[in-house]
Amino acid sequence: MLEKKKIEIMDTTLRDGEQTSGVSFSSREKLTIAQLLLEELKVDRIEIASTKVSEGEFEAVKSVTTWAAENNFIDKVEVLSFVDNGLSIDWMVETGAKVQNLLAKGSMNHLKHQLKKTPEQHFEGIKTVIALAEKQGIRTNVYLEDWSNGMKDSPEYVYSFLDFLATQKIDRVLLPDTLGVLSPVTSAKYIAEIREKYPEMHLDFHAHNDYDLGVANVMAAINAGADGVHLTLNGMGERAGNAPLASVVAVINDLITDVEIAVNEKALYKVSKLVATFSGFRIPVNKPVLGENVFTQTAGIHADGDNKKNLYFNDLMPERFGRKRQYALGKTSGKANVLKNLQELGLHLNDQDIAKVTQKIIQLGDKKEIVTQDDLPYIISDVLKSNQFKDTVRITSYVLTHSKGLRPSTTVEVTINSDTYEEHAQGDGQFDAFMNALKKVYKHKNIELPKLTDYIVRIPPGSASDALCETVITWQHGEKTLKTRGLDSDQTVSAIVATRKMLNII
Repeated sequence: MLEKKKIEIMDTTLRDGEQTSGVSFSSREKLTIAQLLLEELKVDRIEIASTKVSEGEFEAVKSVTTWAAENNFIDKVEVLSFVDNGLSIDWMVETGAKVQNLLAKGSMNHLKHQLKKTPEQHFEGIKTVIALAEKQGIRTNVYLEDWSNGMKDSPEYVYSFLDFLATQKIDRVLLPDTLGVLSPVTSAKYIAEIREKYPEMHLDFHAHNDYDLGVANVMAAINAGADGVHLTLNGMGERAGNAPLASVVAVINDLITDVEIAVNEKALYKVSKLVATFSGFRIPVNKPVLGENVFTQTAGIHADGDNKKNLYFNDLMPERFGRKRQYALGKTSGKANVLKNLQELGLHLNDQDIAKVTQKIIQLGDKKEIVTQDDLPYIISDVLKSNQFKDTVRITSYVLTHSKGLRPSTTVEVTINSDTYEEHAQGDGQFDAFMNALKKVYKHKNIELPKLTDYIVRIPPGSASDALCETVITWQHGEKTLKTRGLDSDQTVSAIVATRKMLNII
């Protein structure tokens, strides 16, 4: 059996990812993320900053390198540096950083218009910085900025640059798709050409996601012979961001059979959520591997298939990433979704009650409400208790108004057996106005309504949704005490539901 090729994963969240608009990590946050990346996620290398940015960046790098040196990670911590006659090297020496990723020009267009230098002048400056770094015990990797456009527009320059780098004492050549212009076809083509011409050169590929092709381009580059790839947590980065770490890890582990990586999949979700909190850069709910919805089955037919030999599972099992599969409750839920959630809660209902609970969930879904597993016991309680009385009183229509400077008012239409009544009243609140109108209705029947003695409103404990509100009302009816519950997404309506139950009971 052939030994699998080891692919290096460099995470550049703390440098390139921090270029996400509006994102800036504090020194303490950078240290925490660096520790998690190396100790928990076990990436091979991290790029944490650019030299000479600010005093705050200086202190952040110093804190990371101090910790890294004490824990044998210092060779895994890298800093972006510049061809600046040694100023970046001096900065690195002061911070304790030991690996520079030297930013050079990978296209003739950048060299000519930004630096206004000849290739020979540029190469001489690079050579000087590499030598200065070596004297200080600093190892060097070299970025070819705008390399992808260089391969397209000035390949002769790129190859002359690589010929020069082949003579230098460097560890890696870093090939960025700086403007995100590559496709999987061109990524594979360019990497394969360089791999063939320079078989001993260590090649890193750095993808940007402008066309949403970052992951596909990384996959193509690895298949074409790249030795390492640069990624960011949650796909953070400038413009459309960089290739996302979690997605690429899943692709490599499942879809590229002849390579292996050291990343710990189980830590991906935990670390990514923490970085989302630090950065304020939220993870889209449908983002592969990490999004809140990606391991949630919504359609009832899918839950049914999962009950029958896991027909809707693929290799992306949530447990791999420290997560669990969920079954959504909403308008497309079927009996199978409800059963799955009941199993999670350890609850058992007969088929008739399951059908009623399912129908209630569908009704809430039609109102575009989100129903969570935490809501389920409340729905069950509401549905089952609804079976305890005969529905002879129906509140067929009502209008609730609340206006600034005017008392709340309600118009209500009530059907009692076959008789229909309509009344209007005002009150101190919408529900008080509703009760006053209801009292007028019952005057026609010479019936005095029970006295309201307690009124409790609550949402399901732990529920993150606003779908359900439960109102529990206690009534005094002669010598009897009644307690009724109402469930709805609107607080006043849930109280009206509880009141309707009381009317039917009496």
